[in-house]
Amino acid sequence: MADEVVVVPLKKVVLDVLLLQLVGWPILFLFLWGNPFHRGFFCDDDSIRHPFHESTVPSWTLYITGFGLNLITMTLTELLNRPNDRKHFYFLGRKIPFWIYNAYCAIGMFAFGAACSQLTTDVMKYTIGRLRPHFYTVCLPDVNCSLAENQNVYHTDFSCTNPAYMYNKRIMKEMRLSFPSGHSSFSMYTMVYFSIYVQKRLTWDGSTLLKHTLQFLAVLSSVFTAMTRVSDYKHHWSDVLSGLLLGTIIAWIVARFFSTLFASKEPSESSEHSELNGHGNNRTTAIGV
Repeated sequence: MADEVVVVPLKKVVLDVLLLQLVGWPILFLFLWGNPFHRGFFCDDDSIRHPFHESTVPSWTLYITGFGLNLITMTLTELLNRPNDRKHFYFLGRKIPFWIYNAYCAIGMFAFGAACSQLTTDVMKYTIGRLRPHFYTVCLPDVNCSLAENQNVYHTDFSCTNPAYMYNKRIMKEMRLSFPSGHSSFSMYTMVYFSIYVQKRLTWDGSTLLKHTLQFLAVLSSVFTAMTRVSDYKHHWSDVLSGLLLGTIIAWIVARFFSTLFASKEPSESSEHSELNGHGNNRTTAIGV
């Protein structure tokens, strides 16, 4: 088989980065300046009167684990699975190993899917504005629920009076961002995508159960994270279930239809015919956007 020289255009890399930012920047915008829908409440709604607890799985742990596990796994897998030197990749006039290009594609697609998952979750959160289970404890709205005339009334015009939290803008905003669970959607996306990637790319034959053990532990950690959101009174059970489904669906769509994980590895008939007949000149290919 002939050696192939593949030129990676600068415009492809620039466009990849710009498109990733196009999905990622709205996430930061909503986090900094987003204003969730101001949903009201009924006085007899006991589902929003739970105590306030700190998160068992903090956000920083969630993101470090989700991104770190996938980045390390993809980099090592592409390094260990590096193909022969028949293909030569060049970027900005410099030769780069094939495995680095493969890792770039794998990590880039994973990051794009993570941004899509997070943005979808945030758009739903800010549009719906569902009150968290600890809403009443954090807010202490200035509505006298002991009065008969306030019963069976949907209260939308109220102010929070809890001095411990009323001046904390982050908590005041997050108490309205219950549906769906961001921890659940992000953890399930990262772990399901990790499981699919390992299934398609991990080819080590030392142990048949290694791959499946890693997949099970990854998904189990996501389920544990989701369950803590209920036990910490951060989300209602339906928020968590919706987050798990959302993360799973997006991970499957990105892996199945956006990435090349399911692409056929078998050579085409034309390439086989060319190779068998000795047509083996070097080829130069420019990867387009």
